Order: sequence, then structure tokens, then C-alpha cells
Amino acid sequence: MQALQIAIDGPASSGKSTVAKLLAKKHGYTYLDTGAMYRAATYLALQEGLDLEDGAGIVAALDAAPISFGRNTGGEQLVYVGSIDITDAIRQPDVTQAVSTVAALPAVREKLVQQQQALAQAGEIVMDGRDIGTTVLPQAQVKIFLVASVDERAERRYKENLSRGIETDLEALKAEIAERDYKDSHRQVSPLKPAADATHFDTTGVSIDGVLAFIESEIEKIN
Repeated sequence: MQALQIAIDGPASSGKSTVAKLLAKKHGYTYLDTGAMYRAATYLALQEGLDLEDGAGIVAALDAAPISFGRNTGGEQLVYVGSIDITDAIRQPDVTQAVSTVAALPAVREKLVQQQQALAQAGEIVMDGRDIGTTVLPQAQVKIFLVASVDERAERRYKENLSRGIETDLEALKAEIAERDYKDSHRQVSPLKPAADATHFDTTGVSIDGVLAFIESEIEKIN
């Protein structure tokens, strides 16, 4: 099997991170959650009291406290800025509500995309996000664009938040997800959209095993 770059894109809670982790584990590939990187940048901006549209200031904060990844004893991914574990902190509502603003900043995207591309050079990587197939890894051999209804994605995020001890209103989540879809797909730099050669898959009502099986069938076409 050749060393593949696998790009999985889609809107919030479409299932991309869950399935990307499973694919990476199965094939022994590196998994990179690019969304966590933008959340980390947003967390830093909020902690430092920076203007959320101050791209240069946020990049400076990232230089002072670089993003890195690790794993706990159970193999789950951990996210750090500097030496601080922010794995749970970046999933809090304040970060979720602000991340689209920070992710739209050209200076922030340029910095993080460079890091993402450097990590992917050797291949054998599964990367998920919103612009992987179009901007970060346009040469990826496998490009998948996952979608799902707003209602289903809100239900998924609601259950995820409950599991993390985050109290959330389901209707408010639906509104937030729809708003984020709009912001992500209408930003000027690297908007959320499928690559021209991406394969679309609607995960509404489909189990993770079903999504995984579909992507595996696409990988088999390459190999």
C-alpha cells in the first residue's frame, strides 16, 4: 500500500474527526485534527484578551506558545499550547462561538497551513478540516467531503457536550451550527467547500462503521 495523504473535509459535526481517527489508527497513519489547531489559536486569543480579528497578535501568541499534540495513556489525542494541556478547554462554548472569526484571519491560516503541510510531507497522514482537499493537501490521493443535516449534527454535538459535562441548549446548538456553516463557507480565505475531485458522502443516519466502510472503499480504489 502506497503512503497516502487522506483529506477529509466537511462542516462541524459531520463525523470527519471521528472517522479520521479510526482510519489513522487502522492504517498506522498520523492523524492531524486541523480544527483543534484553530481552536487552540482561538483559546490563546481569548486567554490573552486579544482582539479576535488581530491576526498578527494571534500569530505572535502562537509563536510564544506553539501548538503541539500528544496522547494520554488510553491513546486519546491531547492538544497543547506551550506546555499547557487545553484538550478540554478548546471544546468550551466560548471557543466554539469564536473559532470561525479567528479561522478566517489570513495571517492565522497562513501560519497553521504551513505547519499542516510540513507535517504531511512524508505521507501516511489522515487530516480533517474544512480546506484540506482544496488548500492544505490539494495533491491528496483520497479526498472525502462529508455532510449531514443540521438537526443531526446538532444532536451529535449535544451528546458530545453532555459527555464532557458541558450543558448546552439543543435549539441554540442548531442555530450556532447553521451560523458557523454560513461563516465558514463565505469567508474570503480558504472557504469551506469540496475540492473539485472530492467524493461526497452524506452521513445523516449512517453509523460511523458505515462511513468508515465507505471511505475504505475509496482507499481501495487507489491501491
